[in-house]
Amino acid sequence: MSHAYEHILCEVADGIMQVTLNRPDKLNAYTATMGAELAAAFDDADRDDAVRVVLVTGAGRGFCAGADMSAGAGAFDTTSAEGSVSFGDVSKGRSGGSGMVGAVYECRKPSIAAFNGAAVGVGLTLTLPMDIRIAADTAKFGFVFARRGLVPEAGSAWFLPRIVGISQALRWCLDGALFSADDALKGGLVSEVVPAADLLPRARAIARSIADNTAPISVALTRQMLWRLSEEPTPYGALKVDGAMAMALGATPDVREGVAAFLEKRPPRFAGRVSTDMPSSYPWWDR
Repeated sequence: MSHAYEHILCEVADGIMQVTLNRPDKLNAYTATMGAELAAAFDDADRDDAVRVVLVTGAGRGFCAGADMSAGAGAFDTTSAEGSVSFGDVSKGRSGGSGMVGAVYECRKPSIAAFNGAAVGVGLTLTLPMDIRIAADTAKFGFVFARRGLVPEAGSAWFLPRIVGISQALRWCLDGALFSADDALKGGLVSEVVPAADLLPRARAIARSIADNTAPISVALTRQMLWRLSEEPTPYGALKVDGAMAMALGATPDVREGVAAFLEKRPPRFAGRVSTDMPSSYPWWDR
Protein backbone atom coordinates (compact mmCIF):
# COMPACT_ATOMS: atom_id res chain seq x y z
CA MET A 1 0.00 0.00 0.00
CA SER A 2 2.59 2.52 -1.14
CA HIS A 3 1.74 5.57 -3.22
CA ALA A 4 3.61 8.74 -4.06
CA TYR A 5 0.71 11.14 -3.57
CA GLU A 6 0.81 14.73 -4.82
CA HIS A 7 -2.25 16.34 -3.23
CA ILE A 8 -2.89 14.24 -0.11
CA LEU A 9 -0.88 12.73 2.72
CA CYS A 10 -1.72 9.23 3.93
CA GLU A 11 -0.40 7.27 6.87
CA VAL A 12 -1.58 4.22 8.80
CA ALA A 13 -0.84 3.74 12.48
CA ASP A 14 -2.56 1.65 15.14
CA GLY A 15 -5.54 0.81 12.95
CA ILE A 16 -6.24 4.39 11.82
CA MET A 17 -5.55 5.65 8.31
CA GLN A 18 -5.21 9.43 8.43
CA VAL A 19 -5.72 11.12 5.07
CA THR A 20 -4.79 14.80 4.97
CA LEU A 21 -5.77 17.01 2.05
CA ASN A 22 -2.42 18.62 1.37
CA ARG A 23 -2.46 21.81 -0.68
CA PRO A 24 -2.33 24.23 2.27
CA ASP A 25 -1.15 27.16 0.14
CA LYS A 26 -4.42 26.77 -1.87
CA LEU A 27 -6.62 26.04 1.20
CA ASN A 28 -6.52 22.42 -0.06
CA ALA A 29 -8.56 23.31 -3.15
CA TYR A 30 -9.86 20.19 -4.88
CA THR A 31 -8.32 18.90 -8.10
CA ALA A 32 -8.95 15.86 -10.26
CA THR A 33 -5.63 14.53 -8.94
CA MET A 34 -6.81 14.92 -5.35
CA GLY A 35 -10.03 13.06 -6.17
CA ALA A 36 -8.17 10.17 -7.78
CA GLU A 37 -5.79 10.01 -4.83
CA LEU A 38 -8.66 9.97 -2.33
CA ALA A 39 -10.23 7.10 -4.29
CA ALA A 40 -6.93 5.19 -4.20
CA ALA A 41 -6.53 5.75 -0.45
CA PHE A 42 -10.05 4.51 0.33
CA ASP A 43 -9.61 1.52 -1.97
CA ASP A 44 -6.41 0.69 -0.09
CA ALA A 45 -8.22 1.04 3.24
CA ASP A 46 -10.93 -1.31 2.03
CA ARG A 47 -8.38 -4.01 1.20
CA ASP A 48 -6.05 -3.60 4.19
CA ASP A 49 -7.07 -5.46 7.36
CA ALA A 50 -4.66 -3.26 9.33
CA VAL A 51 -6.98 -0.29 8.68
CA ARG A 52 -10.02 -0.09 10.94
CA VAL A 53 -11.04 3.56 10.44
CA VAL A 54 -10.24 6.29 7.91
CA LEU A 55 -9.85 9.83 9.27
CA VAL A 56 -9.87 12.71 6.78
CA THR A 57 -8.75 16.25 7.58
CA GLY A 58 -6.99 19.19 5.94
CA ALA A 59 -3.50 20.63 6.20
CA GLY A 60 -3.11 24.21 7.37
CA ARG A 61 -6.05 26.48 8.16
CA GLY A 62 -8.60 25.11 5.69
CA PHE A 63 -10.27 21.76 5.13
CA CYS A 64 -11.01 22.22 1.41
CA ALA A 65 -11.97 25.53 -0.24
CA GLY A 66 -13.79 23.77 -3.09
CA ALA A 67 -12.66 23.26 -6.64
CA ASP A 68 -9.39 24.86 -7.67
CA MET A 69 -10.44 27.91 -9.66
CA SER A 70 -6.95 29.01 -10.61
CA ALA A 71 -7.94 28.59 -14.27
CA GLY A 72 -10.30 31.53 -13.83
CA ALA A 73 -13.75 31.65 -15.37
CA GLY A 74 -13.05 28.43 -17.29
CA ALA A 75 -12.16 26.44 -14.17
CA PHE A 76 -15.29 24.29 -14.44
CA ASP A 77 -15.25 23.86 -18.22
CA THR A 78 -14.15 20.26 -18.38
CA THR A 79 -14.13 20.40 -22.17
CA SER A 80 -11.00 22.54 -21.79
CA ALA A 81 -7.58 21.38 -20.68
CA GLU A 82 -7.55 23.88 -17.82
CA GLY A 83 -10.91 22.81 -16.43
CA SER A 84 -10.18 19.11 -16.64
CA VAL A 85 -6.88 19.48 -14.83
CA SER A 86 -8.09 21.83 -12.13
CA PHE A 87 -11.38 20.12 -11.43
CA GLY A 88 -12.57 17.26 -13.60
CA ASP A 89 -15.37 14.80 -12.98
CA VAL A 90 -15.52 13.43 -9.42
CA SER A 91 -16.75 10.13 -10.87
CA LYS A 92 -13.47 9.56 -12.72
CA GLY A 93 -10.21 8.12 -11.52
CA ARG A 94 -11.56 4.71 -10.51
CA SER A 95 -12.87 1.65 -12.27
CA GLY A 96 -16.63 1.41 -12.54
CA GLY A 97 -17.15 5.12 -13.08
CA SER A 98 -17.99 5.87 -9.46
CA GLY A 99 -14.72 7.59 -8.65
CA MET A 100 -13.95 9.12 -5.28
CA VAL A 101 -17.59 9.05 -4.17
CA GLY A 102 -17.93 5.34 -4.89
CA ALA A 103 -14.64 4.56 -3.18
CA VAL A 104 -15.82 6.19 0.05
CA TYR A 105 -19.36 4.83 -0.12
CA GLU A 106 -18.32 1.25 -0.90
CA CYS A 107 -15.41 1.12 1.53
CA ARG A 108 -15.91 -1.52 4.20
CA LYS A 109 -14.16 0.67 6.76
CA PRO A 110 -15.95 3.57 8.50
CA SER A 111 -14.74 7.10 7.86
CA ILE A 112 -14.60 10.29 9.88
CA ALA A 113 -14.28 13.81 8.44
CA ALA A 114 -12.63 16.30 10.80
CA PHE A 115 -13.28 19.83 9.51
CA ASN A 116 -10.34 21.94 10.65
CA GLY A 117 -11.44 24.94 8.59
CA ALA A 118 -13.53 26.05 5.64
CA ALA A 119 -15.26 23.29 3.64
CA VAL A 120 -17.01 24.67 0.58
CA GLY A 121 -18.52 23.21 -2.59
CA VAL A 122 -16.90 19.91 -3.51
CA GLY A 123 -14.73 20.39 -0.42
CA LEU A 124 -17.90 19.70 1.56
CA THR A 125 -19.76 17.29 -0.70
CA LEU A 126 -16.77 14.93 -0.85
CA THR A 127 -17.36 14.23 2.84
CA LEU A 128 -21.05 13.35 2.55
CA PRO A 129 -20.40 9.63 1.81
CA MET A 130 -18.36 9.52 5.02
CA ASP A 131 -20.00 8.26 8.18
CA ILE A 132 -19.12 10.71 10.95
CA ARG A 133 -18.38 14.43 10.64
CA ILE A 134 -17.07 16.68 13.40
CA ALA A 135 -15.93 20.29 13.16
CA ALA A 136 -13.67 22.82 14.78
CA ASP A 137 -15.64 25.79 16.09
CA THR A 138 -13.83 27.96 13.55
CA ALA A 139 -14.97 25.93 10.52
CA LYS A 140 -17.23 27.42 7.85
CA PHE A 141 -19.38 25.56 5.33
CA GLY A 142 -21.16 26.26 2.09
CA PHE A 143 -23.08 24.47 -0.65
CA VAL A 144 -22.25 27.36 -2.98
CA PHE A 145 -23.10 25.79 -6.34
CA ALA A 146 -26.09 27.98 -7.26
CA ARG A 147 -23.89 31.04 -6.66
CA ARG A 148 -21.46 29.76 -9.30
CA GLY A 149 -24.10 28.74 -11.85
CA LEU A 150 -23.60 25.06 -10.99
CA VAL A 151 -25.60 22.29 -9.31
CA PRO A 152 -24.66 20.17 -6.27
CA GLU A 153 -22.38 17.34 -7.43
CA ALA A 154 -20.58 14.28 -6.05
CA GLY A 155 -23.94 12.60 -5.48
CA SER A 156 -24.86 15.23 -2.89
CA ALA A 157 -28.49 15.49 -4.04
CA TRP A 158 -28.77 11.88 -2.79
CA PHE A 159 -26.53 12.07 0.27
CA LEU A 160 -27.38 15.46 1.76
CA PRO A 161 -31.17 15.02 2.22
CA ARG A 162 -30.54 11.62 3.80
CA ILE A 163 -28.16 13.20 6.31
CA VAL A 164 -29.96 16.45 7.17
CA GLY A 165 -33.47 16.07 5.69
CA ILE A 166 -34.91 17.60 2.54
CA SER A 167 -35.93 20.90 4.14
CA GLN A 168 -32.46 21.69 5.48
CA ALA A 169 -30.80 20.49 2.26
CA LEU A 170 -32.99 22.82 0.21
CA ARG A 171 -32.33 25.74 2.54
CA TRP A 172 -28.57 25.41 2.25
CA CYS A 173 -28.37 24.54 -1.46
CA LEU A 174 -30.90 26.99 -2.89
CA ASP A 175 -29.29 29.95 -1.13
CA GLY A 176 -25.66 28.87 -1.36
CA ALA A 177 -24.56 31.07 1.55
CA LEU A 178 -21.78 30.20 3.95
CA PHE A 179 -22.82 28.97 7.40
CA SER A 180 -21.08 28.40 10.71
CA ALA A 181 -20.04 25.27 12.54
CA ASP A 182 -22.86 25.87 15.02
CA ASP A 183 -25.38 26.02 12.16
CA ALA A 184 -23.88 22.81 10.76
CA LEU A 185 -24.42 21.19 14.15
CA LYS A 186 -28.00 22.44 14.48
CA GLY A 187 -28.79 21.23 10.96
CA GLY A 188 -27.32 17.77 11.55
CA LEU A 189 -24.43 18.02 9.10
CA VAL A 190 -21.88 17.46 11.88
CA SER A 191 -22.40 15.53 15.09
CA GLU A 192 -20.27 17.72 17.30
CA VAL A 193 -18.28 20.96 17.36
CA VAL A 194 -15.11 21.27 19.43
CA PRO A 195 -12.42 23.91 19.97
CA ALA A 196 -9.97 23.88 17.07
CA ALA A 197 -7.11 22.61 19.26
CA ASP A 198 -9.21 19.62 20.29
CA LEU A 199 -10.39 18.60 16.81
CA LEU A 200 -7.85 15.92 15.85
CA PRO A 201 -7.59 14.44 19.36
CA ARG A 202 -11.39 14.13 19.46
CA ALA A 203 -11.55 12.63 15.95
CA ARG A 204 -8.84 10.15 16.86
CA ALA A 205 -10.65 9.26 20.09
CA ILE A 206 -13.77 8.40 18.09
CA ALA A 207 -11.67 6.34 15.68
CA ARG A 208 -9.88 4.66 18.59
CA SER A 209 -13.17 3.65 20.22
CA ILE A 210 -14.32 2.00 16.99
CA ALA A 211 -10.98 0.28 16.40
CA ASP A 212 -10.63 -1.01 19.96
CA ASN A 213 -14.18 -2.14 20.72
CA THR A 214 -15.89 -3.35 17.55
CA ALA A 215 -15.63 -6.30 15.19
CA PRO A 216 -14.35 -5.32 11.72
CA ILE A 217 -16.90 -7.51 9.93
CA SER A 218 -19.77 -6.19 12.04
CA VAL A 219 -18.80 -2.60 11.25
CA ALA A 220 -18.40 -3.31 7.54
CA LEU A 221 -21.86 -4.87 7.37
CA THR A 222 -23.51 -2.30 9.63
CA ARG A 223 -22.45 0.77 7.64
CA GLN A 224 -23.59 -0.82 4.36
CA MET A 225 -26.91 -1.88 5.91
CA LEU A 226 -27.62 1.58 7.27
CA TRP A 227 -26.71 3.37 4.04
CA ARG A 228 -28.46 0.93 1.73
CA LEU A 229 -31.51 -0.18 3.73
CA SER A 230 -32.61 3.00 5.48
CA GLU A 231 -34.75 4.15 2.56
CA GLU A 232 -36.38 0.87 1.69
CA PRO A 233 -40.13 1.52 1.26
CA THR A 234 -41.01 -1.04 3.97
CA PRO A 235 -39.05 -2.73 6.78
CA TYR A 236 -39.30 -6.11 5.08
CA GLY A 237 -36.24 -5.69 2.86
CA ALA A 238 -34.16 -4.82 5.90
CA LEU A 239 -35.62 -7.73 7.87
CA LYS A 240 -34.64 -10.12 5.12
CA VAL A 241 -31.05 -8.86 5.10
CA ASP A 242 -30.49 -8.42 8.83
CA GLY A 243 -32.03 -11.79 9.63
CA ALA A 244 -29.72 -13.56 7.20
CA MET A 245 -26.69 -11.64 8.45
CA ALA A 246 -27.49 -12.30 12.11
CA MET A 247 -27.79 -16.02 11.40
CA ALA A 248 -24.54 -16.04 9.41
CA LEU A 249 -22.62 -14.25 12.15
CA GLY A 250 -24.17 -16.01 15.15
CA ALA A 251 -21.97 -19.08 14.96
CA THR A 252 -18.72 -17.23 14.16
CA PRO A 253 -15.73 -16.92 16.49
CA ASP A 254 -16.22 -13.13 16.59
CA VAL A 255 -19.62 -13.43 18.25
CA ARG A 256 -18.30 -15.96 20.75
CA GLU A 257 -15.43 -13.59 21.51
CA GLY A 258 -17.71 -10.56 21.82
CA VAL A 259 -19.95 -12.32 24.33
CA ALA A 260 -17.02 -13.78 26.26
CA ALA A 261 -15.28 -10.40 26.45
CA PHE A 262 -18.47 -8.78 27.76
CA LEU A 263 -19.01 -11.47 30.41
CA GLU A 264 -15.35 -11.43 31.44
CA LYS A 265 -15.26 -7.60 31.50
CA ARG A 266 -12.25 -7.36 29.21
CA PRO A 267 -11.56 -5.76 25.82
CA PRO A 268 -12.55 -7.98 22.88
CA ARG A 269 -10.00 -9.49 20.52
CA PHE A 270 -11.85 -9.97 17.26
CA ALA A 271 -10.06 -12.17 14.74
CA GLY A 272 -12.44 -11.93 11.77
CA ARG A 273 -10.95 -10.27 8.71
CA VAL A 274 -12.90 -8.16 6.24
CA SER A 275 -10.59 -9.33 3.46
CA THR A 276 -11.42 -13.03 3.88
CA ASP A 277 -14.29 -13.64 6.30
CA MET A 278 -17.29 -11.65 5.10
CA PRO A 279 -20.53 -13.69 4.99
CA SER A 280 -21.15 -15.50 1.71
CA SER A 281 -24.35 -13.49 1.18
CA TYR A 282 -22.36 -10.23 1.02
CA PRO A 283 -22.84 -8.11 -1.05
CA TRP A 284 -26.56 -8.86 -0.92
CA TRP A 285 -27.52 -6.05 -3.31
CA ASP A 286 -25.79 -7.78 -6.23
CA ARG A 287 -27.89 -10.91 -5.80
